[in-house]
Amino acid sequence: MINKSGSANWQGGLKDGTGTVSTESGVLNKQNYGFNKRFGDEAGTNPEELIAAAHASCFSMALSNILGDYDLKADDISTVATVTLEQDDGGFSVTKSHLKLTASIPGASEETFMEAANKAKAGCPISKLLNAEITMDATLA
Repeated sequence: MINKSGSANWQGGLKDGTGTVSTESGVLNKQNYGFNKRFGDEAGTNPEELIAAAHASCFSMALSNILGDYDLKADDISTVATVTLEQDDGGFSVTKSHLKLTASIPGASEETFMEAANKAKAGCPISKLLNAEITMDATLA
Protein backbone atom coordinates (compact mmCIF):
# COMPACT_ATOMS: atom_id res chain seq x y z
CA MET A 1 0.00 0.00 0.00
CA ILE A 2 1.20 3.49 -0.88
CA ASN A 3 0.02 6.60 0.95
CA LYS A 4 0.64 10.12 -0.34
CA SER A 5 -0.65 13.32 1.20
CA GLY A 6 -1.54 16.87 0.36
CA SER A 7 -2.73 19.61 2.66
CA ALA A 8 -4.64 22.86 2.50
CA ASN A 9 -5.25 25.81 4.76
CA TRP A 10 -8.06 28.34 4.31
CA GLN A 11 -8.65 31.64 6.09
CA GLY A 12 -11.65 33.92 5.71
CA GLY A 13 -14.88 33.76 3.78
CA LEU A 14 -15.38 32.08 0.43
CA LYS A 15 -14.99 35.16 -1.78
CA ASP A 16 -12.63 37.26 0.36
CA GLY A 17 -10.60 34.43 1.89
CA THR A 18 -7.33 32.93 0.77
CA GLY A 19 -5.75 29.56 1.12
CA THR A 20 -2.60 27.61 0.52
CA VAL A 21 -2.12 24.10 -0.78
CA SER A 22 0.95 21.90 -0.25
CA THR A 23 2.09 18.43 -1.22
CA GLU A 24 4.00 15.91 0.84
CA SER A 25 6.93 16.05 -1.61
CA GLY A 26 7.17 19.84 -1.34
CA VAL A 27 6.63 20.36 -5.08
CA LEU A 28 3.76 22.57 -4.00
CA ASN A 29 4.61 24.42 -0.82
CA LYS A 30 1.98 26.82 0.46
CA GLN A 31 0.86 27.64 -3.10
CA ASN A 32 -1.88 30.28 -2.95
CA TYR A 33 -5.37 29.52 -4.15
CA GLY A 34 -8.65 31.36 -3.82
CA PHE A 35 -12.09 32.11 -5.20
CA ASN A 36 -10.92 34.23 -8.15
CA LYS A 37 -8.28 31.67 -9.09
CA ARG A 38 -10.97 29.00 -9.17
CA PHE A 39 -14.03 30.81 -10.52
CA GLY A 40 -12.49 33.93 -12.06
CA ASP A 41 -9.57 34.73 -14.29
CA GLU A 42 -6.92 35.38 -11.67
CA ALA A 43 -3.73 33.39 -12.32
CA GLY A 44 -2.94 30.63 -9.88
CA THR A 45 -3.86 27.08 -9.07
CA ASN A 46 -7.17 25.57 -8.02
CA PRO A 47 -8.51 22.11 -7.15
CA GLU A 48 -9.79 21.34 -10.67
CA GLU A 49 -6.43 22.20 -12.25
CA LEU A 50 -4.69 19.92 -9.78
CA ILE A 51 -7.14 17.08 -10.53
CA ALA A 52 -6.55 17.60 -14.26
CA ALA A 53 -2.77 17.40 -13.80
CA ALA A 54 -3.16 14.27 -11.66
CA HIS A 55 -5.41 12.63 -14.26
CA ALA A 56 -3.12 13.48 -17.19
CA SER A 57 -0.02 12.21 -15.43
CA CYS A 58 -1.69 9.04 -14.10
CA PHE A 59 -3.16 8.22 -17.51
CA SER A 60 0.21 8.77 -19.26
CA MET A 61 1.96 6.40 -16.87
CA ALA A 62 -0.80 3.81 -17.18
CA LEU A 63 -0.55 3.94 -20.98
CA SER A 64 3.22 3.48 -20.80
CA ASN A 65 2.69 0.41 -18.61
CA ILE A 66 0.03 -1.10 -20.89
CA LEU A 67 2.18 -0.53 -23.98
CA GLY A 68 4.73 -2.83 -22.37
CA ASP A 69 2.14 -5.63 -22.57
CA TYR A 70 2.32 -5.20 -26.36
CA ASP A 71 6.14 -5.05 -26.35
CA LEU A 72 5.92 -1.38 -27.30
CA LYS A 73 7.70 1.62 -25.83
CA ALA A 74 6.61 5.19 -26.49
CA ASP A 75 9.02 7.87 -27.62
CA ASP A 76 6.53 10.43 -26.34
CA ILE A 77 3.16 10.45 -24.57
CA SER A 78 1.64 13.92 -24.22
CA THR A 79 -1.69 14.18 -22.42
CA VAL A 80 -3.83 17.19 -21.54
CA ALA A 81 -6.75 16.58 -19.19
CA THR A 82 -9.55 19.14 -19.09
CA VAL A 83 -11.76 18.90 -16.02
CA THR A 84 -15.29 20.37 -16.15
CA LEU A 85 -16.82 21.90 -13.03
CA GLU A 86 -20.57 22.47 -13.31
CA GLN A 87 -23.19 23.88 -10.99
CA ASP A 88 -25.98 21.49 -10.11
CA ASP A 89 -28.71 21.15 -7.49
CA GLY A 90 -26.23 20.21 -4.80
CA GLY A 91 -23.77 23.04 -5.52
CA PHE A 92 -20.89 22.22 -7.83
CA SER A 93 -19.63 18.91 -9.20
CA VAL A 94 -16.75 17.77 -11.36
CA THR A 95 -18.76 16.17 -14.14
CA LYS A 96 -16.18 15.39 -16.81
CA SER A 97 -12.53 14.85 -17.50
CA HIS A 98 -11.52 14.89 -21.15
CA LEU A 99 -8.13 13.43 -22.10
CA LYS A 100 -6.38 14.71 -25.20
CA LEU A 101 -3.57 12.31 -26.04
CA THR A 102 -0.87 12.57 -28.67
CA ALA A 103 1.72 9.81 -28.69
CA SER A 104 4.66 8.68 -30.74
CA ILE A 105 5.04 4.92 -30.42
CA PRO A 106 7.37 3.20 -32.91
CA GLY A 107 5.83 0.05 -34.35
CA ALA A 108 2.32 0.63 -32.97
CA SER A 109 -0.66 0.14 -35.23
CA GLU A 110 -3.65 2.46 -34.85
CA GLU A 111 -5.70 -0.48 -33.56
CA THR A 112 -3.16 -1.46 -30.89
CA PHE A 113 -2.68 2.18 -29.90
CA MET A 114 -6.41 2.75 -29.40
CA GLU A 115 -6.83 -0.51 -27.50
CA ALA A 116 -3.99 0.41 -25.14
CA ALA A 117 -5.23 4.00 -24.75
CA ASN A 118 -8.75 2.85 -23.89
CA LYS A 119 -7.39 0.37 -21.35
CA ALA A 120 -5.35 3.16 -19.75
CA LYS A 121 -8.35 5.51 -19.73
CA ALA A 122 -10.48 2.94 -17.91
CA GLY A 123 -7.77 1.54 -15.67
CA CYS A 124 -5.65 4.39 -14.38
CA PRO A 125 -6.22 4.91 -10.65
CA ILE A 126 -7.34 8.54 -11.05
CA SER A 127 -9.91 7.53 -13.70
CA LYS A 128 -11.24 5.00 -11.21
CA LEU A 129 -11.38 7.67 -8.51
CA LEU A 130 -13.37 10.19 -10.53
CA ASN A 131 -17.15 9.91 -10.49
CA ALA A 132 -17.35 11.73 -13.81
CA GLU A 133 -17.67 11.10 -17.52
CA ILE A 134 -14.20 10.46 -18.94
CA THR A 135 -13.75 11.04 -22.68
CA MET A 136 -10.67 10.92 -24.87
CA ASP A 137 -9.28 12.05 -28.21
CA ALA A 138 -6.18 10.06 -29.13
CA THR A 139 -3.73 10.70 -31.95
CA LEU A 140 -0.88 8.38 -32.88
CA ALA A 141 1.83 10.55 -34.40
